[in-house]
Amino acid sequence: MKSNRIFWVVAAILGAVVVTQQLQANQGVDVKQAQHMNSQGALLLDVREPAEYVAIHAPNAKLIPLGEVEQRLKELENYKDKPIAVICRSGRRSAQAVALLQEAGFTQVSNVQGGIQAWEQAGLEVIRQ
Repeated sequence: MKSNRIFWVVAAILGAVVVTQQLQANQGVDVKQAQHMNSQGALLLDVREPAEYVAIHAPNAKLIPLGEVEQRLKELENYKDKPIAVICRSGRRSAQAVALLQEAGFTQVSNVQGGIQAWEQAGLEVIRQ
């Protein structure tokens, strides 16, 4: 009985941590803030797939697909305590990437709300190939 109770307490705590991280990841910056951050030296990290990136992306965006973020953390090490704006198509994958980066100890990570769709709709510069 006691071990059952401990299990449920631990499960509840872990669940709360995951929910908190997702909420933090969903609180982000709008595309104009992200563009300004990037112009000030922040990393704009695009977590879409390569074909999506080739079709359209923001200038100076670094591509690391969501599925590769954990394996490629070393490439981002210089930004551990610097601003990173994470962008995808609409904001969902970037929210997941923000949570992963926060778990890895990155301290200034923001989700670009609305993703590249909002970026383009705002009339910001994009690169198409």
